[in-house]
Amino acid sequence: MTVREGSLEPPTRHPLDWQSADFYDEGKLNHELERVFDICHGCRRCVNLCTAFPKLFDLVDESPTLEVDGIPKKDYREVIDRCYLCDMCYMTKCPYVPPHEWNVDFPHLMLRAKAVKFRKGETSFRDKLLSSTDALGKLASIPVVVQMVNAANKAAPVRRLMDSVLGIHQDRVLPEYDSAKFRATAKPDASFPVRDGKTAPGKVAIFSTCYVNYNEPGIGHDLLKVLAHNEIPAIIVDKEACCGMPKLELGDLEAVARNKDLNIPVLAKLAREGYAILTAVPSCTLMFKQELPLMFPDDAEVQAVAEAMFDPFEYLVLRHKDGLLNKTFSQTLGRVSYHIPCHLRVQNMGQKTRELLEMIPGTTVTTVERCAGHDGTWGVKSEFFEQSMKIGRPVFRLMNDAAPDYISSDCAIAGRHIQQGINGSGDNEAGGSKAQKQHPITLIRIAYGL
Repeated sequence: MTVREGSLEPPTRHPLDWQSADFYDEGKLNHELERVFDICHGCRRCVNLCTAFPKLFDLVDESPTLEVDGIPKKDYREVIDRCYLCDMCYMTKCPYVPPHEWNVDFPHLMLRAKAVKFRKGETSFRDKLLSSTDALGKLASIPVVVQMVNAANKAAPVRRLMDSVLGIHQDRVLPEYDSAKFRATAKPDASFPVRDGKTAPGKVAIFSTCYVNYNEPGIGHDLLKVLAHNEIPAIIVDKEACCGMPKLELGDLEAVARNKDLNIPVLAKLAREGYAILTAVPSCTLMFKQELPLMFPDDAEVQAVAEAMFDPFEYLVLRHKDGLLNKTFSQTLGRVSYHIPCHLRVQNMGQKTRELLEMIPGTTVTTVERCAGHDGTWGVKSEFFEQSMKIGRPVFRLMNDAAPDYISSDCAIAGRHIQQGINGSGDNEAGGSKAQKQHPITLIRIAYGL
């Protein structure tokens, strides 16, 4: 039998068999880990993507056999914990992903390992806490509590205590909470007539996301202003819970299923009514577009929501193609250093944010297309903070070299991480910048003069 060296077909994803007993069988998991690690060891194309692969190769090179079979199974955890499921190896590097017969899906294998760890009760309190974004947001954004939380997150003695007790690195800049939550203060305008295009629906429902709702509601308000300026009727999704991505990354797949049961019926109704569903956080969009459909491949409502789900810039560029986008920009943005987050890249829709930003007269966009190294919670953890900054260092340099007026990323967390790296907090090599950090949606609002 001939074995192909690599594959020319586009990557395809197999459904995640997370409800089977075999999925959680540790012996079968270790067998598959050894098989895939051996393929990775023989290829090593992914060595520059993150720290999971260098750690794997170090373990091989330090083993008595100089092969994967010489690595103690307990040391596999050192590789697994370094994977933050960015999907870049699967989408951009690995020549052996399905439909290749070797069937390598490194991120979903790491997800399976994390799920086994969670089911065995070996997940730390810190990791469970950090992944409970909805619960944390509800508590931290209470009007009296929010000032104390924000002050504590900036106080050096408190941060040292958080580092030593919880394992949240004292140097990581944390997002502030806002008591004026987006869902409570949003004023969507649904009064405009619906103008459906050939490629995009003419009305929008906004899924707020935990981050926009509790941390940066201004992103959501700016999205509403941009939609209203384009006379697109918009509503806020009636009821929502966390999309489930933090729990997915934790390996708590039962929690993902519970959140799916809360979100999907509401979103599926909107999809059937012809709404485009928008989220301003790429990880949340990806959760509905890819991960839930792979977890629930036979659920028609999940599939309907996936088809109706859009990244905001994907939607706006489609409106442009339909001849329905307002391109009367009154303000230039100057030089913009724009970072494409991993969870946006893997949606395979092209660089829609860059495309729209470049429509603004007098605006120069420098695009950086590589992982910044933060992930949702990974770069917050004490043991991974330095690695997170190291992974991000090339991004910090490239973003700063353009002498930008604005630093921007569709992932607000990545944007904050990049700003921290450029300004030298945790990475003094990057220098500093006077550039403003703004979300791309906010940049469009500014360019419209709103």
